[in-house]
Amino acid sequence: MRILDFLGSSAIIGSMKATSKEEALAELVGPILEANPDLDKKQLLQTILEREKLGSTGLGGGVAIPHGKFDGLDKLAASFGRSQKGIDFSSMDNKPAHLFFMLIAPKNCAGDHLKALARISRLFKDPILTNSLKQAENSAQIYGLLEESDLKFP
Repeated sequence: MRILDFLGSSAIIGSMKATSKEEALAELVGPILEANPDLDKKQLLQTILEREKLGSTGLGGGVAIPHGKFDGLDKLAASFGRSQKGIDFSSMDNKPAHLFFMLIAPKNCAGDHLKALARISRLFKDPILTNSLKQAENSAQIYGLLEESDLKFP
């Protein structure tokens, strides 16, 4: 499974406007809704917020991977966002998150959901990638970096 199997170039937000965790989640839901217009925005956002109540998806190192399972999807959906200023995401290291990868999986798709989360986590443990993503000039460059890294890892 490759990240680019479920993350399209139009789902990249190169410069997020959000300043809070809730705003960031709402902004990241946007590209997923554009690709899946039949989904209910309020319910999707509520699903993500409920998952965050179980424990922050802020991994530390400036990375957060908000995720959840949602009825009405037939395949994985994702978005990626970057905040230059950083957003308090209650991360494990108590530092702001700059890179956000939102993953939404069909409710009955636990295997693919876990495989995708593992792959995303593995990629974002690479400090060269995370630094490059923080320095990228635009959404196209961000997508190119993700594509290059995705193809490098088996």
